[in-house]
Amino acid sequence: MISFPRAPLGAILAAVLLTISMPFAAWSSDGDHSGHNHDAATVQHGDIIIKGAWTRQTPPGAKVGGGYLTITNEGQTADRLTGGAAAFAASVEIHEMSVNDGVMKMAELADGLEIEPGQTVVLKPGGFHIMFMGLSEIPMEGDTVNVTLTFANAGEVSLNMPVAAIGATSLDGKANAHGGHNHSHGDHTHDHDHDHGTESN
Repeated sequence: MISFPRAPLGAILAAVLLTISMPFAAWSSDGDHSGHNHDAATVQHGDIIIKGAWTRQTPPGAKVGGGYLTITNEGQTADRLTGGAAAFAASVEIHEMSVNDGVMKMAELADGLEIEPGQTVVLKPGGFHIMFMGLSEIPMEGDTVNVTLTFANAGEVSLNMPVAAIGATSLDGKANAHGGHNHSHGDHTHDHDHDHGTESN
């Protein structure tokens, strides 16, 4: 009988873990996901500074999702956020949410969102926000997705958005447990809670 030297158990486990982790490392470096990095980095492109970008997981079957961040214009002229692109969505739009007579309404800003010189604009749940339309896949909590935003003057800006939990009100926040609201999006009105059923904004 031929005997082989027995490798230390620790070395075997290390080899197995390395083999398992390699496919995930390759998947997370493709630009759409980058593992479980929850750091929302600051991105500067020309006079535009973007901080704290994040999105959140959408409920099963959702066709839209929301993106949030803070934009500062350090230039001498106004700029305008007009839209963008993401591999997981058919289109990227800029929307505004408002409440009139207890009815929550959301509409696209057809001309985009203007950022005046020296102004800081916060895109957050319940106000201005990025809308991912026609989701082809659901961003999952703990992942990071890549999004390209388009500005009238600054042009295209690529950034990563960590994904928070369904219904989260901030990157590290919990789901909103408040009661339901009437929510109108375009010509459609829905009654549901702050998770917005198949809509997240």
